[in-house]
Amino acid sequence: MSSSPRPVFDRSFAAFLFDMDGTIINSIPATERVWTRWALKHGLDVATFLPTMHGVRGIDTITRLGLPGVDPVTEAKEVEMAELEDVDGIVPIDGAIAFLSALPAGRWGIVTSAPVALAHRRLAAAGIPLPAVIVTADDITKGKPAPDGYILGAGKLGVDPADCLVFEDVPAGILAGEGAGAHVAVMTATHHHPIETSHPRLKSYEGVTTRVNADGTLVLLQSGD
Repeated sequence: MSSSPRPVFDRSFAAFLFDMDGTIINSIPATERVWTRWALKHGLDVATFLPTMHGVRGIDTITRLGLPGVDPVTEAKEVEMAELEDVDGIVPIDGAIAFLSALPAGRWGIVTSAPVALAHRRLAAAGIPLPAVIVTADDITKGKPAPDGYILGAGKLGVDPADCLVFEDVPAGILAGEGAGAHVAVMTATHHHPIETSHPRLKSYEGVTTRVNADGTLVLLQSGD
């Protein structure tokens, strides 16, 4: 699924860009509760449907289904409202708060498929600091796997996407990072099944640290380096 492996450790990056759900926070229980109810309402097979909706915008998920008589805009807004009300059990990925808090302001951002209100709500629920740059579903017209979000995020940080390290957890996001020309690391903390990727995998943020160089660039280090 992914391109040839590219080094992510012990090299300098201009900035780090993080997906949100499944990458810095675990919101899977809340997300799947809401989408399960939506799927049942529309007569979908839940077990088949749920794996298809992670990591992409809600409106894209609904549009792709092509359900007769269903307005994707209206339905996506209803799902968003339900998700805003359900943040029970949303927690940070192990080590994420300390890892993010150690990064210099202006050197990291979030690129998420969630709408802006939901992104802020979930980050607050998990205790994740809000970065200066956050790109949400409301900022782009083409969601992941299109690279637009990561290109925009890098641009807002004033850096080239090729000089960024993207942290992702699902195929659509990995493809988006690759399409932007960025390096990619894959967070597996919420995976129940192995993901096919040649990119380096991280089980959590507890095994990694960041060194900030004199010029402000970032180096991802494995514990013990």
